[in-house]
Amino acid sequence: MYPLRVGHHDPKLVVLSVTVAVIASYAALDLAARVSVRRGRAAWLWLLLGGAAVMGTGIWSMHFVGMLAFDLGGPVAYDGRINAASWLVAVLASGMALLVARRPALTRSRLAGGGLVMGLGIAAMHYLGMAAMRVSPPVEYDIPLVAASIGIAFLSSLAALTLAFRLRRRYSRGAVFAKLGSAVVLGLGIAAMHYTGMAAARFAPGTVSLVPPSLTRFDDAFLAELIGVAALGLLGVTVVLSAFDAARAARTEALALALQARNEQLRAAALYDALTGLPNRVLLDERLIQAVRRSERSGKPFAVMFVDLDRFKSVNDAYGHDVGDRLLKAVSERMQSCVRGEDTVARAGGDEFIVVLAELGRGPDAGVVGEKMLKELARPFQVGPRQLDIGASIGISIYPGDARDVKTLLLHADAAMYHAKHAGRNQLSFFAPGMAAGA
Repeated sequence: MYPLRVGHHDPKLVVLSVTVAVIASYAALDLAARVSVRRGRAAWLWLLLGGAAVMGTGIWSMHFVGMLAFDLGGPVAYDGRINAASWLVAVLASGMALLVARRPALTRSRLAGGGLVMGLGIAAMHYLGMAAMRVSPPVEYDIPLVAASIGIAFLSSLAALTLAFRLRRRYSRGAVFAKLGSAVVLGLGIAAMHYTGMAAARFAPGTVSLVPPSLTRFDDAFLAELIGVAALGLLGVTVVLSAFDAARAARTEALALALQARNEQLRAAALYDALTGLPNRVLLDERLIQAVRRSERSGKPFAVMFVDLDRFKSVNDAYGHDVGDRLLKAVSERMQSCVRGEDTVARAGGDEFIVVLAELGRGPDAGVVGEKMLKELARPFQVGPRQLDIGASIGISIYPGDARDVKTLLLHADAAMYHAKHAGRNQLSFFAPGMAAGA
């Protein structure tokens, strides 16, 4: 190995290279966020390919500007094909990072594997770029420093993947500052890898460039500034476009949520009573059809209870509709407390309610629920400063004993309710043949 270090770095170009690394890191974190939320195979594939190209170009530009910052005392020629291969490796490594950031979960094995592939990719980019230098005598390397540079590339890649995954779906102002801080850390990590790799290179005294390719007609400092400014411009445009895309996606998501909320409101209006929140007749019909199917499948009966409030009209007339509405809400709550989760309490209109008791062990078991409901509704209701006493009359019909179709079943429950009301109110009555005519 050559005993002495030859050459030095231009501080201004070093600062430029680190700046490119930081901006490239910020763009990478931003692109990772966009790739992770993009839906549709074509959309995210184009974003992945474009994002990988931009990220890879940013990382490669930092590396090449750093190479040009190294001054051997004269212009150095570079092999264009090897440089192109170096750029391609950077793009592939960036694509790997975006793929990992898109995953729904970041396991330790996935993080380690992605960090290893990405770290080795960045290291390969760097040392391919070094191999593109056409100098004589050839470059030699300090193996421990080479190993250290690869280790730094691996650790930087782990940090990049972890931060990209954690920040990918955060869009608050605090998240922007978190991304900026993370970009500085990642940019310094990438720069540390590059300059450790440069420190590993040993050039012989009197090293000269071989027959220069066309790039050497430019001054190295000018070429570095040109590439750096172009890279910063590309990354800046990417960040701006990503911000616009994020804003558009946020607006689209807000509209989708608003539409979903409106659909839920329309569904609630179509299926639920506006006052009590109980199922209305439309949803009740669906629940009755489901109850019939379940009964036929299980062989167990179900019951329909028609509940009509007693003395409710007197409350409305005496205290007004506002008190009556509050009373109906309280009634609906008590009725729901008397049934199981699989049962249905629906408001049929006015002061009438219909209850569906699904899959009973025996038809008469509905009477136990009915008695419990009568007792609950007979207790006084406290509505504001007023204590109100009402009650209820309940009629019950059983499927399939009393009827085998929903319409007839409801008519029979209604008839049984009127029978209970004529028997003295606050009563319960099961349907029996002949009641329909009496109702």
